[in-house]
Amino acid sequence: MDEGEIEVDSIEPIGLLEITPELARESGFLGVVDLLKVAKHGKGQNVYLVRFHYVPPRIKGSGQRRPARKSTC
Repeated sequence: MDEGEIEVDSIEPIGLLEITPELARESGFLGVVDLLKVAKHGKGQNVYLVRFHYVPPRIKGSGQRRPARKSTC
């Protein structure tokens, strides 16, 4: 990943049944099973939906930022 920052837009608790195929794909996974292979670990039972976006570094000398990209996980 390039230099820059991740800015959190929201964090909300959700249930496992709320992890839909659409949400998994929006999060960059092929489907729910692939998402859970990465996201589910340890003994915890809490599930959180974290929405965030990438804030690129400022362009040197201009004070302007490069265009941002949005993500969900």
